[in-house]
Amino acid sequence: MDSNGVEAARIRQEIDSLKSNKRNIEQQISSLEAQLNQLEVNSSTVCPQPLSNGDLSNSNGLSPDMIYRYSRHLLLPSFGVQGQANLLKSSVLVIGAGGLGSPALLYLAACGVGRIGIVDHDVVELNNLQRQIIHTEAYIGKSKVESAAATCRSINSSTQIVEHREAFRTSNALEIVSKYDVVVDATDNAPSRYMINDCCVVLGKPLVSGAALGLEGQLTVYNYNGGPCYRCLFPTPPPTNACQRCADSGVLGVVPGVIGCLQALEAIKVASLVGEPLSGRMLLLDALSGRFRNVKLRGRSLQCEACGDDAVLTRQTFSEFDYEKFTQTPLSTGPLKLNLLSLDDRISSKEYNEQVGRGEAHVLVDVRPSHHYKIVSLPNSMNIPLSMLEGRLPEISAALEKEANKENGSNASLFVICRRGNDSQVAVELLHKLGFTSAKDIIGGLESWTHNVDPKFPTY
Repeated sequence: MDSNGVEAARIRQEIDSLKSNKRNIEQQISSLEAQLNQLEVNSSTVCPQPLSNGDLSNSNGLSPDMIYRYSRHLLLPSFGVQGQANLLKSSVLVIGAGGLGSPALLYLAACGVGRIGIVDHDVVELNNLQRQIIHTEAYIGKSKVESAAATCRSINSSTQIVEHREAFRTSNALEIVSKYDVVVDATDNAPSRYMINDCCVVLGKPLVSGAALGLEGQLTVYNYNGGPCYRCLFPTPPPTNACQRCADSGVLGVVPGVIGCLQALEAIKVASLVGEPLSGRMLLLDALSGRFRNVKLRGRSLQCEACGDDAVLTRQTFSEFDYEKFTQTPLSTGPLKLNLLSLDDRISSKEYNEQVGRGEAHVLVDVRPSHHYKIVSLPNSMNIPLSMLEGRLPEISAALEKEANKENGSNASLFVICRRGNDSQVAVELLHKLGFTSAKDIIGGLESWTHNVDPKFPTY
């Protein structure tokens, strides 16, 4: 038999197999429809009202609407009726309705999770919409939970959506998480990750954890079927300067979208008892090269303070633990605000603007990275990134001398600015040590300029 004949035989065999699977699925559906019809007849003498699409009181019974809605799931031999029935009876909590939570929530609602909880205390902002696809412009300024819940209900009215419009804290975590079968961590900061992990360990809940930053993402399932928890792998938190967020480092919108979809997939696998969840393994995404890697993780640590043999974590110790102190990172999603300098070494954006208006000789050094400087900058500023500052001091000296000559030899002032007033303080400290003792920081950086001087100046 030639190669064409072999391929034709293979295709015929595959068609026969699919037809057989189709007949089996159709028989299951017919059997379930007959059971459902009989149950509805039996219950009509007690309750004349028909069951709603979301009523699962009849064990694995699926209503006609459910069978039609989820028919593509039911046609999968590896998922089928039992997988969908398990999903409809399950509950999933998504902590965070941002870049990761948005796609996760959309698919969890669409796929038929019985009850979905959403936790977030933030409001929708314009710069969220580049990646947080569950929200729309109409909800700018409104609660993210309200927005996400409305979208989920519009996709699937038979799924129960529970709104938790509050920050996730040790004071409410145990009460909230105890009501759900699976937890999805869609946050973006270290203290939240440790807190959510510990809460899940205390309550015995599987945790689907995802992260996305820049052009990279990662995903795994913790505390599931004897697998490790987050503390098993990271018993001590990373350095504060390594805990960057999207608001500081940026992220390509589709990257959290991909990871969030995969978080939904893992939550569905755990909830439906179908497939092999990513427990003990981590999926890594390099979006720039389009590569996925799957790496094996260390197993559960017997010395882990959360889930080890001599674990010290209990409901009581969890409620009293200070996660911000432990990680040296604030739980708040607000930007970092350093306070390194005395007021004598700082000047407000309004005061700087007044000096510019008076035409006083000065040099303004913008210490943001060059790709930030290209986004937006103040007129007549010179860009010297903080990382290059010490090597480019001659340029600052030359600029000060040039300005001084314009004013017949009088000294020119030196000001430093950045995005939010943090790196500029570090830069001023360095400049003072290197002889530029008159250098001053502009408080609050370019964000302060927008708020206090020019409302039309772009923020990012």
